[in-house]
Amino acid sequence: MSSDLNGLEVLRGIVPSELSPYFNDDLLELVLDVGRVAELRYVDHSIDSDCFVTYETLQSVVKNLGSFSDDNRAGISGTLHRISCLRNRTGDIVGLTIRVGRSVPNAAEYVYDLLDECKSVLFLGPPGVGKTTILRDAANYLSTEQKLRVIVVDTSNEIAGDGDTPHRGIGRARRIQVKKTKNQHAVMIEAVENHTPQCIVIDEIGTLEEVLASRTIAERGVRLLATAHGGTLENLLRNPTLNDLVGGVHTVTLGDMEAARRQTTKSVLERKGLPTFDVIVEIVSKDEVRIHRNVEDVVDAVLRGLKAQPEIRVRTEDGWKVIAKAIIEQPKEVEERPTYQTFKAQTKIWVSSAVNKDAINDVISDLRLNVGFVPSHTSADILLLNTSEKVPQHSRGVLVYRVSARRDNYKLTKQQATSILKNIDKRPTD
Repeated sequence: MSSDLNGLEVLRGIVPSELSPYFNDDLLELVLDVGRVAELRYVDHSIDSDCFVTYETLQSVVKNLGSFSDDNRAGISGTLHRISCLRNRTGDIVGLTIRVGRSVPNAAEYVYDLLDECKSVLFLGPPGVGKTTILRDAANYLSTEQKLRVIVVDTSNEIAGDGDTPHRGIGRARRIQVKKTKNQHAVMIEAVENHTPQCIVIDEIGTLEEVLASRTIAERGVRLLATAHGGTLENLLRNPTLNDLVGGVHTVTLGDMEAARRQTTKSVLERKGLPTFDVIVEIVSKDEVRIHRNVEDVVDAVLRGLKAQPEIRVRTEDGWKVIAKAIIEQPKEVEERPTYQTFKAQTKIWVSSAVNKDAINDVISDLRLNVGFVPSHTSADILLLNTSEKVPQHSRGVLVYRVSARRDNYKLTKQQATSILKNIDKRPTD
């Protein structure tokens, strides 16, 4: 790994010299807090150094940085390192978190096949798992190998580094910087409207405005590569701010027949719209990822309580290998009941407007009867009246059933309805 490419020598030159021996390729972060010894964080452990941090220590570092933005982040010109500051109540800097930024060639090689398929991809994972590094290499791959017009919306200069010249780690992609964090969504739309990109790259989608901007970009036919905090797709679905990235979630009320067909309650969660991203990549570690290829189908399955196993890829000595294929559980087959339409029914029932026919409907469905309702008594085989109604003219010779008046307004019980219909032919119409 080239120190020149990753700017480790530059970083070594601005931090206290006592920390220099601790630098290696596994170093992730340096933590400098006033009144404490400096902490160094690596891939799988942390250690305390012998360097005691004072206000002067912090100032000697800060003077070599760019200016801090409104999100309290700064960088070092020409490098990918990100420095975040802690302030006291009066605004003075009392701590620094220095994230070591690296450009890792082929960091996104496990999704090159997805990028070749012109997919929009969202990377999920906790902080420090390497999402930005992967995003940077993906921008490089699309702009150099596929010759696409790629725009990087770089809010904290973490993807393409500090300074006006983008880091070479993003290849031929162009970079648009964001002056204020709260304006990232507006800059995303500006990039599409002003620079005719074929792909937009965004780090850390985290607000509702950015979610809506992402949807707008996707609807304009521009591909998206982005990251968001969250371990799994299920986490994303439970996040009310971000779940619109995968289609959104809302509550719907099903009819009795549909609820019975699905074997569920009448109030269910369903996907609200089309997902903004075609593929979700869950970054478990630097050596394992889980990929949901068909986000639309996966979200539908998860919301219905079905199993949606992602495709699992791991890094081996021979490269990335698929160790488990994606499996989306299908809903159980429920036998469809025939649809009873008036023109297909062999037995026709006319029900008086004074009689509630809900129980009749239920029995027809339960017994799978070849029965239908007709709008006029003149074409009916059976009439259902209340006790006070007269049999309509031109209805002689048909069966007539009467329902006694009750507090429930002539409402049939299911037992009564079954008694009326029990002798009707049960063979459904073809």
